[in-house]
Amino acid sequence: MHPLERLDVSSRVAKRAQYEAFEFSVVAEGVRVRNCSHADPSEHEYVVTVRDGLPTACTCPADERFDGGCKHRVAVAIRDPVLAAVNAKSVAADGGVASEPEHNSESSENNADESDCDCPELRGEFPCWQCVWSGERKLND
Repeated sequence: MHPLERLDVSSRVAKRAQYEAFEFSVVAEGVRVRNCSHADPSEHEYVVTVRDGLPTACTCPADERFDGGCKHRVAVAIRDPVLAAVNAKSVAADGGVASEPEHNSESSENNADESDCDCPELRGEFPCWQCVWSGERKLND
């Protein structure tokens, strides 16, 4: 069952969760939700707790004051990549799950593993991320 089906929400809250400009960050407590629809988004930042794939609580005033899920909990529930990131505790820029870089014990940490190098596939003198990260190559100015 989808998390949204398990939350008791009004249609007004569901609509706002869809159209307001939210940013999400995975934090130790769950998901930090920032509402960028406001003039000062830093004043509209709350933490949503996720338990067993369900946003169960939010630090916003509305979650305490009203019955049912607040818009922040619904915003998390309707975005599968955000829920997946909470489970994985990290997310890639494209919304997928990021993986930790593997270090080859046979080579030093500063040398890129040749199988990870994508430099030959790139145009010009632009290095791949693995080579920049490992210090093998530098970005041109």
